[in-house]
Amino acid sequence: MSFPVRIAAPTALVLALLLALSACSATTGGGGADRRPATAGHPVAGKADAASGVVLSAERTTPTDIDLRWRGGGSGASGHVLEFATEESGPYTVLQYLPPQVTSYRHPDLIPNTTFFYRLRAFRGPASKPVSVTLPKGELTAADENSSHDWLPARKDPKRTVPGRPLRSTGAGAPTGFKATVKHANGILFTWTDRASDEAGFLLESRTRTGSAYEPVVVLDPDVNSTGLITLPTEKEASYRVRAFTYGERSNVVRLTTGGSTGP
Repeated sequence: MSFPVRIAAPTALVLALLLALSACSATTGGGGADRRPATAGHPVAGKADAASGVVLSAERTTPTDIDLRWRGGGSGASGHVLEFATEESGPYTVLQYLPPQVTSYRHPDLIPNTTFFYRLRAFRGPASKPVSVTLPKGELTAADENSSHDWLPARKDPKRTVPGRPLRSTGAGAPTGFKATVKHANGILFTWTDRASDEAGFLLESRTRTGSAYEPVVVLDPDVNSTGLITLPTEKEASYRVRAFTYGERSNVVRLTTGGSTGP
């Protein structure tokens, strides 16, 4: 059982661990990647994947900040997953699940003098009907903090799972019965019925009162149909929905090497 985690860029500590793992891989077999640094401010791109048509490019805007942009792509994508690695062969780590209208991302504060590889994967799948939630004003009370949070972990309840349909069938497999239950001033329990047979997972998406579009906030395992969410201050009033998804085509892979540290 795993607690839902908001999607965020890995910290420097995580990156350091990944580098250590990559170093172990390099010493146990296979040649190292080409470490020639790219020129700062010069975009690096590659050929688009023949199936996806998505062209990913990267630019080092400071010695330790990399800006990524993409264009093109097949119609019908629900969004893209941006991934990175420190070796071209991987393993790749998810940076962010992004809605379809987003076409750029900054990867900041990276480890100096390190080569990073990036790629995009499309994801597709139908979403549930949305629900609007208005949370009580204020923050958690002492009673809220001391109460049980056993509703928070993601769960798989057989009572809310039905014989599913493949998501690749047009319009099939959308979650139904999506409900939101306010647990306290900063907490919501979401439940739904899983009607997909081949999902790679679920995405809980939100649109705040001032937002113009839904954005993924939590990624969940296949067959999950219940999860709690500890909200952000901007989510006192928001609309939510849940999406069953599968992965689609990949973009080209781009590489950039960071410069030296700008610190003392």
